[in-house]
Amino acid sequence: MEITTSPKKLRICVLGGTGFVGGHLVARLARDGHSIKVLTRHRERHRALLVLPTVQVGEADIHDPATLEREFAGYDAVVNLVGILNERGRDGQGFARAHVELPRKVATACRRERVGRLLHMSALGADAAYGSSVYQRTKGEGENIAHAAIGVAVTSFRPSVIYGPGDSFFNRFAALLRRTPWLFPLACPNARFAPVYVEDVAEAYARALNNLHTHGQRYDLCGPHSYTLKQLVEYTARVLHLRRRVIGLSDRLSRMQANIFEYLPGKPFSHDNYLSMRRDNVCDGPFPPLFRVTPRAIESVVPYYLNGKDLRARLDETRVNHRPPDERQR
Repeated sequence: MEITTSPKKLRICVLGGTGFVGGHLVARLARDGHSIKVLTRHRERHRALLVLPTVQVGEADIHDPATLEREFAGYDAVVNLVGILNERGRDGQGFARAHVELPRKVATACRRERVGRLLHMSALGADAAYGSSVYQRTKGEGENIAHAAIGVAVTSFRPSVIYGPGDSFFNRFAALLRRTPWLFPLACPNARFAPVYVEDVAEAYARALNNLHTHGQRYDLCGPHSYTLKQLVEYTARVLHLRRRVIGLSDRLSRMQANIFEYLPGKPFSHDNYLSMRRDNVCDGPFPPLFRVTPRAIESVVPYYLNGKDLRARLDETRVNHRPPDERQR
C-alpha cells in the first residue's frame, strides 16, 4: 500500500512536545513545514524549541478543559504524547490522570473545536482489561477513549521502549553501571524488549499525519531485534568499556527490590514497573510497512550518543572523509 500524503501544511497542537519523544517529533514535523504549537506549563524552560521554524511554545495547563478548547481552536490536528512511567503516589490516581482523564479531555476538546485529526501515544502492552500493571491498563483505557472520539480521525501508536539521545533507558542504565562496582544486580533479567529508535517513531507519526489509511488504526512499533533486559544492560556496559558482571535476580528478589526502590527518591523502579515487565514488550510482526521505515538497530545508534569518545571519533572520521584527498594525510 502506498503512502498517500497531502501537500497541505497543517496547524498542529502538540501536548508533551517538550519531552524526549516530543523534541524529536516537533523537529520532524517542522521540517515538513507544518505550523506547530507546543503547550507546556513552563514556557521559559523550553525556549530552545523556538529556534525551529514554524514552532511556537505556549504556556498552558493542559489538564484544564477550557484551556484545551481555547488552544485547539482553529487547529487541524492534535498530537498527545503525554505519559508517565511512574506516579508520585501508589493508588493509581497519577496514572489515571495522565493516561485516562487527559485523553478524555483531549478527545472532547477536539470534538468541540472540530479538530479533525488526533495522533495518540499509547504503549506496547496497553490493555484496559488485561494489562499486567496499572500503567498498561490505564494506557489501554486512554487509547480506547481516544478512538471513541466522534468526528475525529484517530491514530494511536504502541511503541516498545524508545531509545535515542536523551533517552531514559540506556542513559539510566549507563549512569547506574558507572556508579556500581564489579557486580550489578538486575531485577527482571529475562523481561524482553524490542527497543525502537526515537527518529523512527517520529517518522511514523509524520507519515501517518496526512495518510487516510491510518485513520482509526493502532500500530505496534518495535525495533528490528528483541533482547532480554540482561542482554541490554550487558550491551550498555560493553559500549561504555566497563567490566561488570550482571547478576539476574530471581522473581522473588526482583519483587522485593521493586517494593524497596519505589520508596527511593525519583522512584527508580516500582512495583508497577515490575508488573509491567512480567509481559514481554515485543511486537508480533515487523515495523508497519505502511510507513516505509527501516527501523534501526541499537548497535548502529547507541554507541554514538552513549559514549562521548565514540561520538567524537565518528565526527573526526566524518571530517577526515570529507576533506579533499590531498589534505587527508596532513
